[in-house]
Amino acid sequence: MTDRTSASPGRLLLVAATTGYQTKAFADAARRAGYDLALATDRCHILEDPWGDHAIPVRFDEPVVSAELIALEAKQRPFLGIVVVGDRPTLLAAVAAERLGLPHNSPASVAACRDKYLARQLYKSAGMRVPWFFRSRIGEDPRQLARRALYPCVLKPLGLSGSRGVIRANNEAEFVAAFERIRAILDGVSIRILKEEQNRYVQVEAFIPGREFAVEGILTAGRLDVTAIFDKPDPLDGPHFEETIYVTPSRAEGTVQRELVEATASAVRALGLSRGAIHAELRWNEEGPWILEVAARPIGGLCARILRFGNGTPYEEIILRHAAGEDIGGLTPERPAAGAMMIPIPKGGVYEGADGVDGAGRVPGIDEVHITAKVGQHLIPLPEGATYLGFIFASGSDPAAVEQSLRLAHAEMRFRIVASLPVLGC
Repeated sequence: MTDRTSASPGRLLLVAATTGYQTKAFADAARRAGYDLALATDRCHILEDPWGDHAIPVRFDEPVVSAELIALEAKQRPFLGIVVVGDRPTLLAAVAAERLGLPHNSPASVAACRDKYLARQLYKSAGMRVPWFFRSRIGEDPRQLARRALYPCVLKPLGLSGSRGVIRANNEAEFVAAFERIRAILDGVSIRILKEEQNRYVQVEAFIPGREFAVEGILTAGRLDVTAIFDKPDPLDGPHFEETIYVTPSRAEGTVQRELVEATASAVRALGLSRGAIHAELRWNEEGPWILEVAARPIGGLCARILRFGNGTPYEEIILRHAAGEDIGGLTPERPAAGAMMIPIPKGGVYEGADGVDGAGRVPGIDEVHITAKVGQHLIPLPEGATYLGFIFASGSDPAAVEQSLRLAHAEMRFRIVASLPVLGC
């Protein structure tokens, strides 16, 4: 990787939500690397710089119009490259890069990443291992659909991510109940306001048993350089699929890891992705690897903090340098093992605080306990919800020790969540 002191100054564009966990991390990484980072974010274009960050106001649901706004900004000061955080901004980032002639994923490839049905079709056409699947509109009769399914199966919204709305069904009655829950999620104001067609569909597919993994990587002209393979040691068998612990390096056998990487590379080719960070989710069983999904963006939330290279170089800086055209070869993990726990929400209600956070931070191997929930915040657990209580970060001499530290730290904490009262009229 190019040394920081020899990096040429330049300007990069980050397409992301202002409120996202990762936006600040990328801003900090840009300052460390010496890049000028501009932000394009989805918010009100009428107010004059409401956040005071000089961001370009765009609409993620209007990528062509928004790409023109970015192009106008680039005329004043050109961009070396574009980085995207989160799933929703990926299409805008691809359209803007195409408009500016910058190396990036094509709009068609990122659209395929965000459509589980289309992605499954592409994987199948490429000869990859895929479960049986079909999709339906949310207005269809779930009782009729339940008779088409084989069991166990999984129902999932076509366009949502982070396990939101993903529910296992073991019989027709559970299928109908799961479908109704997903329909309620997709009919909610927070989803309908996004104006995304894929959010009017539910995908049904076979439940895939086995261990689950995540593969992180960076693409250069379609070539995949793997930056990490994460174990997910908690069983994810349903009825909901809330992710909790990520640990790297993987403890899977070498042949399993090679097959996971090969399946990820095959999925990347099938989707047509070519440039930038990717986050892939896979399962592995006696039949081999099964690709669940590939996202055209880095690992979400604050989990990128797990990844440090060289002299403490954060993953966000690696991604920025790659976007600027720097050589990022020869990456070496800074620590023998590291991991994170996304603290699950145990029940819905109003968050009043947490006890035992200091004790959790004193557990050997724990680097940080970061509570993101705010006092007074209304918490909604999965599958309806889309957030966590916070994150626990650990490092150590081996993955097993890291996992143990995370579990011990979590056990130290107690979260005070009270039932929210209904709003009564006068």
